[in-house]
Amino acid sequence: MTDQSHDIIVGIDLGTTNSLVAISDALGPRVLEEHNRALVPSVVRFDEGGGVVVGDDARDRATDFPAHTVASVKRLMGRSIDDARDELGFLSFEVVAGDHNTARVRIPRRNTSSLVVSPQEVSAHILREIKARAERVLKTNVHKAVVTVPAYFDDAQRQATRDAGRLAGLEIVRIINEPTAAALAYGLGTVAGKTQTVAIYDLGGGTFDVTILRIITPESGGDDTVQLPIFQVLSTAGNTRLGGDDIDNAIVTIMLSEMGIDASQIPSLPAATRRALKTFAENIKHTLSEQETAQVRIDIDTEKTYQRTFTRDELNTLIEPMIQQTLHACERAVRDARSSAQTDVTIDAVIMVGGSTRIPLVKQRVGELFGLEPYTAIDPDKAVALGAAVHGSMLSGAGAKSLLLDVIPLSLGIETAGGAVAKLIMRNSTVPARATEMFSTQVDGQTNVKIHLLQGEREMVSDCRSLGVFDLKGIPPMPAGIPKIEVEIRVDASGIVRVEAHEKRSGKRANIEVVPNHGLSRDEVERIERESFAHARDDMTHHRVVDLIANAKLDLKWISDKLELHESRLEPAYRDDLRARINRLTDFVARASHDWRSVDANAFHEEKESLARTSVRLQEISIAESLKQHSSN
Repeated sequence: MTDQSHDIIVGIDLGTTNSLVAISDALGPRVLEEHNRALVPSVVRFDEGGGVVVGDDARDRATDFPAHTVASVKRLMGRSIDDARDELGFLSFEVVAGDHNTARVRIPRRNTSSLVVSPQEVSAHILREIKARAERVLKTNVHKAVVTVPAYFDDAQRQATRDAGRLAGLEIVRIINEPTAAALAYGLGTVAGKTQTVAIYDLGGGTFDVTILRIITPESGGDDTVQLPIFQVLSTAGNTRLGGDDIDNAIVTIMLSEMGIDASQIPSLPAATRRALKTFAENIKHTLSEQETAQVRIDIDTEKTYQRTFTRDELNTLIEPMIQQTLHACERAVRDARSSAQTDVTIDAVIMVGGSTRIPLVKQRVGELFGLEPYTAIDPDKAVALGAAVHGSMLSGAGAKSLLLDVIPLSLGIETAGGAVAKLIMRNSTVPARATEMFSTQVDGQTNVKIHLLQGEREMVSDCRSLGVFDLKGIPPMPAGIPKIEVEIRVDASGIVRVEAHEKRSGKRANIEVVPNHGLSRDEVERIERESFAHARDDMTHHRVVDLIANAKLDLKWISDKLELHESRLEPAYRDDLRARINRLTDFVARASHDWRSVDANAFHEEKESLARTSVRLQEISIAESLKQHSSN
């Protein structure tokens, strides 16, 4: 593998449901795919043996190992346990309080103490998989990336995203808002002298958000001055618990009801059956996005079959209430944009992002609301990553330049006497931003001053969010009110906050890059980073074999159990072939468990995949039998 990392800055969409990576070079912006797959599910499983599984396999087996599988961890990034309280009921894994009341994930272990990991570490596993994919496809090392985040992410969440990148061996050269990236993907901001206000409607698998974005492209000058287009976020709104998964679940509920299975029985269905039903629902949704009808046929047993034709009208009726929720958020975002811009705001274009926007009714209702035909030329799953790649090429010098002016989602201020908050940088201020304010002491002879940075819109400390505390020490003792302490807050282009305090009379200074109370400390990040570098090559090989052992054991148990249960229904030749493959894979597991160096990982993987392919017929029989047992007579 060659080292051309100084020329490559990839774009990464680190999504709640799926993630993907893209690059923009001489061939233009494109998503990097493997085996015709662009999306990597943002799902991580921590196996008992120490292995970590990322992506499709972790997602597909999530119902088998709910306590060991972490999905939607993006909702916990940079948040305290109290911040995340409302999310906990929607997560299958256990969330506990870590240092500084941080939200951490606890993974149970049978024979040892449970594993506790931070959301940053979970996200780092996803980013490592994304990074590895990019390196395999590009055949070169990749060390730099532009990573996207929702427009509503605050400083703590952005800092957590940056830490996750560092743990994954990536330098995140810029963090940009997802809607800004989508606008870049469409090439908006290329017409000189034009100002556009764009609505980005993003309905993904698990979340919805809408952003109103102003794009200002200056007139081209006659001198050498570079006139950069400006991307300015005016407002954002959304729902972190509304997406395509809710549509799939509603379709599954209909099918089970018609089979005579009450929704309350869903948790008792075997995991394979639940996965199969979810797949049927997704296929119905996808088909109805392109056709007027969708057929589904499930053989419950030799005498009973569930067969149904779903229509697009039925789907529309089912999802209309969900769409209405998103439209209300759009209306709220437009009102907020008018308030922040202090003028009337007319939407000039609408961009559709997220896989669920493929549903025709979604596009129709959004078009009706704004009175415009939405932009849909770019695959809605890929637009954000493509835009991040475009910005990466700008930063690397390979592409045209632009100036991204995102906004601060919440006001930043300093605690003053009596627990009040003095706001220095107001909500919706454009970044990069800088503000200063003069303060003094409250007590005679005071030599230390605590600087407490807060984020929020309320007036009192108790109602705002603490981002960090540091001390300005060594001030000469003076009467109260005499010291002149200048506090400066700076927010860089990625939304990261830095604070400096300077006592003018004595010259004493103190400054920090804010590490929120609910984030990882620098020491924690450096420790985790050092540990990941130690014995990296051996660890990667060992990691792969451990993953293979864990996954193969799961396959062997499932297939062996089902073989015993349904043996009488199988043809003798097929049954004997399954047993032979089970024996060969069992031998690989035994040898690798004794000494991971004793097996060829590629051969191990092929033996596992061969058994999986051969067992498809057995799985079909098992699913049909399960549905037969749960259906009404």
